[in-house]
Amino acid sequence: MTLMSYRQAIHDTLRSEMLRDENVMLLGEEIGVFEGSYKITAGLLAEFGDKRVRDTPIAEEGFTGVAIGAAMLGLRPVVEIMTINFSLIAIDQIVNHAAKIYGMFGGQAKVPLVIRTPGGGGQQLGATHSQNIELYYAFVPGLKVVAPSTPADAKALMLAAIRDDDPVLFLENLALYNTKGEVPAHDEPAVIGKAKITREGSHLTLIGYSRMAYVAKKIADQLADSEHLDIEVIDLCSLRPLDRETIVNSVKKTHAAVMLEDDWLTYGIGAEIAATISDGAFDYLDAPVRRVAMAEVPMPYAKSLESAAMPSEHDVIQAIYQTLDAIGHRRSKTSPHD
Repeated sequence: MTLMSYRQAIHDTLRSEMLRDENVMLLGEEIGVFEGSYKITAGLLAEFGDKRVRDTPIAEEGFTGVAIGAAMLGLRPVVEIMTINFSLIAIDQIVNHAAKIYGMFGGQAKVPLVIRTPGGGGQQLGATHSQNIELYYAFVPGLKVVAPSTPADAKALMLAAIRDDDPVLFLENLALYNTKGEVPAHDEPAVIGKAKITREGSHLTLIGYSRMAYVAKKIADQLADSEHLDIEVIDLCSLRPLDRETIVNSVKKTHAAVMLEDDWLTYGIGAEIAATISDGAFDYLDAPVRRVAMAEVPMPYAKSLESAAMPSEHDVIQAIYQTLDAIGHRRSKTSPHD
């Protein structure tokens, strides 16, 4: 195991896969000479040359289309779209081409394409640069959508994404880039579509993905220390395919669930999780599934308003307490968050 940042884990995995397979190549805006807006691709142009690390114009639809064609002809392109907000320019290529080519042509052509793109608020980047719109892509059959929350998962899911023969949207979160964790030295790909139980528990199931899975684990650990609450934490890891079995089995054990997400509540990923629990574990629930999400507004620029719009640790703790109160769970002491 090596302690490294989320950013470094992605960088090192891209490099190791480029060394392993000469068909892996990178393209995107400012990934070469500038070494990436978030320095994920630092040093890779110098090491691999401009045939395998290609700077592109600011034309997301164009270079995503180029990558799809390259993938169909045998390469394994990894595209960096500077933020998920800019993927909207390429949404036709992603949704109507990358996702559908294999099915429309009866399996005659595969699209082993990875699209890396960060999202998330909290950086004072304004409404058009702070969105989490992964729902747009998790909705689409033919795509795989993954969202690692730790450096180790970033490595394992990147390995899986690059080696997969289907198009994979690899979601990153700006707030996670500097977080650190232990990363195994061996190259073992994750199973796309498998969630992780990052903390075993019996009082309640706390579910999240990307940054909110990180927050969920942190809060569960804090409440275990301060109030002896035994909270189970599920990191979804993958939004499509979705590991419904792990979610349902956990709720059958704990009888309660709170879902965390960094996007809007209405029609969100949390709504799908709540429906999954209703379908598979309704008779086991002792309280309604609660959801914590951001305010239903375009993300404000002012720091105070941005912070107010984003789901906070206080919001999560309140949702946990409300759920436990609804099922009659007696906490060990009065919480300062009450």
